[in-house]
Amino acid sequence: MKSAVIGHSCNVNDKVKSRRSAETVNELDLKEHWDKVYSNNPENKLGWYETDLSPMLKLIMKAAINKSARILIVGAGSTTLVDELLDEGYSNIIASDISEVALKKLAGRTVSNKVEFIADDLTKPTRLGNIGPVDLWIDRAVLHFFTKESGQNTYFDLLKSKIRSKAYVILAEFDLNGAKLCSGLPVQGYSEEMLTEKLGTAFELIDSFDHTYIMPSGAERPYIYTLFRKKHHGGK
Repeated sequence: MKSAVIGHSCNVNDKVKSRRSAETVNELDLKEHWDKVYSNNPENKLGWYETDLSPMLKLIMKAAINKSARILIVGAGSTTLVDELLDEGYSNIIASDISEVALKKLAGRTVSNKVEFIADDLTKPTRLGNIGPVDLWIDRAVLHFFTKESGQNTYFDLLKSKIRSKAYVILAEFDLNGAKLCSGLPVQGYSEEMLTEKLGTAFELIDSFDHTYIMPSGAERPYIYTLFRKKHHGGK
C-alpha cells in the first residue's frame, strides 16, 4: 500500500474522500496498515494524539483501583496514558496493540519493567487470550474501528473473559455524531445505550459523559466516555 492509503485524519466530514482508501485495506492488511501509520507520521500529528488526558484520568480515579491493580490498555498505540499512569505510581500495566511499530515506540519511550507489551489483534486474539484476569480494561478509540459484528463479538467475548468480578471497563469511542472514517478506515459510532447492551447484564454503568476531543489539526471530534463495573453476580 502507498502511504496515501493510510491518511490519519479523523475529521467528522471525512466521509467520501477516504472511501477508496478504506476499501483497499482488508482484514489481512490491518497490521501493515497500522504499522505504516506509526512509521510514516509523527506521533503528535496523529488524529487521536492527546495532550489532555483528564477525561480518561477522571474515570480511572473514579474506579479507585489499587496502584498494583492489573491494567490492560487495548489499542494502546504509543499513548502517553502509559507515561501518566507510571508517573501516578501504577505498577502493573499491559499495553496491547496490533502494531508492533507503535509498541516499540512506546516501549522505547517509557522503558519500564512495570509495563508488558503485547502485539495482538483484538478481533483474532492469540496472546491476549492467554493472559490472566485484569482489574481495569481501557479502550480509547479502538472498538469503533470494528465495524463487522463478528469482530465486535470477538472483542466483547475477550473482554468479558478477562475482567475480574467487580473490576472495571472504560470505553471511550466515537459517538453517533462523530466521523464515519478515521485513518482511511470506516468506523462505528456508539452511544451509552449501545455500549451497555454490548456488555450485557453482568456489567453496570458507573459513569458516562460526552467529550469533544480537539485533534492536533484543531478540528473537533465528539466522543462518548463510559465507565462500567462487572457485577459479582449477573447474566452473560
